[in-house]
Amino acid sequence: MSAEIYSIFIIENNVIFFLYFELQEEVLLWEFLIIDIFSEFVENVPMKTIKPYLHKVNYYETDKMGITHHSNYIRYMEEARVDFLDQLGWSFIKLENEGMASPVMSVEGVFKKSTTFPETIEIMVGIEKLSAAKLTFSYEFKCNGDVVFLGKSTHCFLDLKGVPVLIEKRYPEFFADLKEIYEAGQK
Repeated sequence: MSAEIYSIFIIENNVIFFLYFELQEEVLLWEFLIIDIFSEFVENVPMKTIKPYLHKVNYYETDKMGITHHSNYIRYMEEARVDFLDQLGWSFIKLENEGMASPVMSVEGVFKKSTTFPETIEIMVGIEKLSAAKLTFSYEFKCNGDVVFLGKSTHCFLDLKGVPVLIEKRYPEFFADLKEIYEAGQK
């Protein structure tokens, strides 16, 4: 007694249609499921997906040996961090309009391999540590599939007068979005 099983998924207008067929001794058994993707079935799946930031190495960013000068990597970290926050829906302009600044407290980096003009560096930003008062970003730079640099930057949060703030209390929506990305990265 053998069975042939077929299934079809169709996604249309935020609804998943799932059709399941089983052909068993010339008898067709089938199920048809309709799943609204906004139902509880998928509610706890993180909806925010952060894409890597791409930076093409410019000629002026290289040294006399044709290698990307090490001083550029901190700028690339900032470019990627700004892009990360934009994707999250919290641009620097929005944060400043909300009355918040997030200065850099520390930066670390480990160089693994050189990059050169005109290579493209793919930078993945993650959240390594998150508290009500501080945030540590992690950075993984890849070029042609190889890890070329690993970095971290730690930031605090201040109001526009320079007074420290606890973002969990003062900016709960921002903290919740950061926490979602942080928790997704811990799995």
